[in-house]
Amino acid sequence: MNLFHHKHGYNYNKLNQHYQQQQQDRNCFCTYYKWLLWLSLSLYFFTSFLITNNNNATAQKTEPTDNLVKSHVVPRTLSESSNIASKLKNMKVFIYELPSKYNTDWLTNERCSTHLFASEVAIHRALLTSDLRTFDPNQADFFFVPVYVSCNFSTVNGFPSISHARNLISSAVQLISTHHPFWNRSSGSDHVFVASHDFGACFHNLEDVAMQHGIPEIMKNSIVLQTFGVEYQHPCQQVENVVIPPYVSPESVRKTLAKNSPANGRRDIFAFFRGKMEIHPKNISGRFYSKRVRTVIWRKFSGDRRFYLKRHRFAGYQSEIARSVFCLCPLGWAPWSPRLVESVLLGCVPVIISDGIRLPFSSAVRWPDISVRVAERDVGKLGRILERVAATNLTAIQRNLWDPRTRRALMFNEEVQEGDATWHTLVSLSEKLGRSYGRSTVSGELESDT
Repeated sequence: MNLFHHKHGYNYNKLNQHYQQQQQDRNCFCTYYKWLLWLSLSLYFFTSFLITNNNNATAQKTEPTDNLVKSHVVPRTLSESSNIASKLKNMKVFIYELPSKYNTDWLTNERCSTHLFASEVAIHRALLTSDLRTFDPNQADFFFVPVYVSCNFSTVNGFPSISHARNLISSAVQLISTHHPFWNRSSGSDHVFVASHDFGACFHNLEDVAMQHGIPEIMKNSIVLQTFGVEYQHPCQQVENVVIPPYVSPESVRKTLAKNSPANGRRDIFAFFRGKMEIHPKNISGRFYSKRVRTVIWRKFSGDRRFYLKRHRFAGYQSEIARSVFCLCPLGWAPWSPRLVESVLLGCVPVIISDGIRLPFSSAVRWPDISVRVAERDVGKLGRILERVAATNLTAIQRNLWDPRTRRALMFNEEVQEGDATWHTLVSLSEKLGRSYGRSTVSGELESDT
């Protein structure tokens, strides 16, 4: 029995010792695991900190020192977005139903609704089905005057003539001021026109003549939606205005993207431009020496294999944009060009060569993050400038270009869509509600009551 007890006691002690050893091993393993976990987390947070600060430092270092790419534009805050939605929800626009000779008769030529000045047609169409439209003019904050002046394609060269614009608009104002009281009561301050031409409501494609003629007296108290905009004093923007993008057909962009798929494909053209290059004697004395800038580009880089420069028209030029890394956007007859919008929509980095240009929807479109700015005097250094951008922040710019919010903001649709070009135009108008006769009347009544 004692032997039996001793034997089993011996076995029990051995098992107990074995169990204690396992516990010690397990405790060591847990301690080791805790230290490993702590070390891993520490390395993770420390690495994240370094990466974040390194990205910020890199962004600062790679930003060109000669203002090629300007500072980041802070996006709208949630409260700002909510305020915008509230303003738009309460804003109303009345659209005058003018005789067809002022607008829809021009649509017999299909180019009227697709060419670069067609925002006058696109905005009108979108407003017709918009929730902001009111059929009661007494409830309106703004009055839209739909006159198409860019659809006269009777000229030999195929460009639209706008020589009739002043008379057509004057006739429309005469009509609405005679049959309605709303123009006369505000002197037109809450009435909205579209002037999507080279020099806006000056209605001429040569700057010297446009400046000499100026804006028609009858429009000077109104609001003009125009593609022309500069950051300095100019007779053709001495009117309350909103800078809007030139029209680019959404359908043509979709077709081009479907064929080329540039977002995933390889871009085999480094720098692209197609358009006139020579000096035009009729415009040589104007402020915009467009053809001089373009001539420098042609003379300096036409033999450079990095540059794909063409002087003649080509119907499929959008496919060339979709194949290009950089798209040159030098000033033309005016500082702006449809190339600006086409480049963005097709994922090509726009190279803006136009001193003092005022770009559309700058509070919504982060132009410094999606483009390269080159001073006109530096156009001869273009090759070196673009090579430097390609070696530094090109990837970030290209990524920003494909932000759907940016692309949406520059495109006009058949109906107003939140965030599209017409929507942002309305947002800009909502910031001018102080010009509304109806709003000012209500505000005055409230003040008198207090």
